[in-house]
This record gives sequence, structure tokens and C-alpha cells, in this order.
Amino acid sequence: MKIIFYLIVLIIIILLAYLLKNKNIFITIVCSLLILQILAAPKICIDAAVNGALLFFYKVFPSLFSFLVVSNIILSYDGVYIYSRLLGSAICKPLRLPKSCSFVLIISVLCGYPLGAKYASDLYERNVIDLKTFERLLNIASNASPLFMLGSVGISMLKSPHIGYILLLSNLISCIAMGFLIPSNITNKKDVPKRNHIYSNMNIGNVLKGSVENSIKTCLSIGGFVTAYSVIIDILKNNQLFSVLVQQLANIISVPKSIIEGSILGIIEMTNGCNLISSSNASIYTKIAIVSFLFTFSGLSIISQVYSFTYKFDISMKKYTLRKIVQGLFCSLISLLFYHLSTLYYSKETFVYNHTPAATIENIFLITFIILTLPWIFFKLKNLFHVS
Repeated sequence: MKIIFYLIVLIIIILLAYLLKNKNIFITIVCSLLILQILAAPKICIDAAVNGALLFFYKVFPSLFSFLVVSNIILSYDGVYIYSRLLGSAICKPLRLPKSCSFVLIISVLCGYPLGAKYASDLYERNVIDLKTFERLLNIASNASPLFMLGSVGISMLKSPHIGYILLLSNLISCIAMGFLIPSNITNKKDVPKRNHIYSNMNIGNVLKGSVENSIKTCLSIGGFVTAYSVIIDILKNNQLFSVLVQQLANIISVPKSIIEGSILGIIEMTNGCNLISSSNASIYTKIAIVSFLFTFSGLSIISQVYSFTYKFDISMKKYTLRKIVQGLFCSLISLLFYHLSTLYYSKETFVYNHTPAATIENIFLITFIILTLPWIFFKLKNLFHVS
């Protein structure tokens, strides 16, 4: 059996090496295989498409659509200028970005994939930032949704809000690290003008209409990707050849099958991968390392969504993907370090299953952050609106 497995892997490697020379042939063959799979098991594909559509309309669309409409209205009424005056120096200067990028960074932190890429593309299309800054911003404003990390992964999958906060903090630190690792074009800064700014006076009706139309178009695009990748994931899950290859690979490297399967599917679509990894029998350290890599790398599904915003610009998705791999590895190391440090103060059982600590780290952090930033925010607001 192992000899057959080695022969299959060798044939696949040879075919990929040949086909990748011509992407048209490679894509045509892959899509042809998908069509054959759909014809061979139509019920699986139909159910997967329905589940993907339901996932989008019930879980993604309600929050995403509202957020997009409001964000587009903010952009139409000089939100970039206002945010750059309020928070630009504090957020963007350490990352070596123009102040106008502050709005994109805030949206990315609050909402996650793929809105950072969407609004970074908007800034570049409006000629607010240059190409070099656009490239850097794509990888810096690139993180999973806080709700996904805290709720879905931390509480629902790993059964620990503390681990959720560790993953969230590690993900944000990895984004900041990319700001230091990626070279910046310091000599070619493009920023929002500071003096004699004329605020927009657009008609609210036209702005609302344009915001809704733009948001619907963006949501439908994202929904298409969610549905398509749901079909691909279900095809792989129910494919006997894929199951045999995963089992043989697991036997060769002495790793549980669920880890191999979860990692491969997670590279394609992060939510399924994180769920499979978290439900495996692996140690908590292994789970944290792989899960933090998967949602930081984001998966081919999210990378495709990012490409849907950047395809019309001169952006290298290969470079973007390689940087996401580096960011994912860095996030894994930080997550493991934070988790290991946390075990010095909590027993493992208490840390994993305790849901109601007397004084949680997150509450202390939030109160401290508010106390330290309120005076600075009032000062900025005074300067912004020229209050005497």
C-alpha cells in the first residue's frame, strides 16, 4: 500500500511541476476534475452550496453589510481626513505609514478580513496613497475578525475565552511586526493635506444610495467566494482519494490524521481547518500553534477575496501570500509564548475551562486603556474642531 501511495504522490508532483509551467492547462484540468466530481456526487455539491449560502446570509451578511454601508458613508464625508487628524500619528507613525491609513487600520482591527484589503484598495484608487504604501498596508491591515478569534475559536472551539484573547493579541502583534519587517518607501510619502481642508458637502441621499449599492456588490462577491469554497471543502472531505492520501501521509510522519486533514483544509478555508484542529486529540500547544497560523495566514478563500479587490492594480499576490505565511509563523510563536507564560499564573485546568475569573485580564486591560487614552482623545477633538 505504501508503494502505491509513493507512486501516486510522485505522479502528482511530476504533473504539478509540468502543469504549473502553463497555468491555463493547470486551471482547466482542475476545473474539469471539479465538474466530474459534481456530476459524480451532485447531492454533496448541492448541499455544500446551500450550506455555504446559508452560512453567508445568516452569519456573514447581516454584520458585514451594515458595517460596509456605514464605512462607505464615513469615507464619503471625509472620514479619512478626520481619522488621520485624530489617530493618524499614534497609529500610523510607528508602522511607518501615512496618517491617511489610520481609517483602514481601524476597520481591519474591528472587522477583520477582507475589509482591510477593500478599503486599502479604495485609498489607492482615490490616489490617497502610493503603490508602495498600498502593498505594505495590505499585509499590515490584515487580520481575522476579533469576534471570530474570541467567540468562534476561543470560546466555541477551544472552550476558553482566555485562549481567545491570547490569539487575538498574538494576531494583532503579528500585524504590527509586519509593519517593521516590510520595507517602507520613506522618500515618497503621500498624505492627506493638513491645511485649508474643505469638508465634503455631498447630498446624503446620493451618498446613502452609493454606499448601499457598493456594499451589496461587495457582499455578493464575498458570498460567492464563501459558497464556492464550501463546495470545494465538502468535495475534499468526501473524496476517497483525499482521505487515503491524508491517512498515508499521517502514517509516514506519525501525526494524527485529523491534524493533517485540518491543516490542509485550513490552508484552503480557515474556519473548517480551525474547527477540525480544535476537535482533534492533539495537545493544547499543537492546537494553538496550528490554529493561530491558519487564521493569520487566512487561507486561499480569503486570499481570493483580497485578490478580487486588488486584481486591477499592479500587486503581486505571490509576495502577499509569502508574507502571510511569515506572519502566520510569527503569530504561532507569539501565541505559544503567551500561553506558556499564562500557565505560570494559572493551572492548566483552570486556564482552559475557567469562564468567570474574579478579575479577568481583558477587563483590566480595557479599563487601563480607556483611562490612558481619554485625555489624549479630548485633546485631539479640541484641536480638530478648534475649540477654544
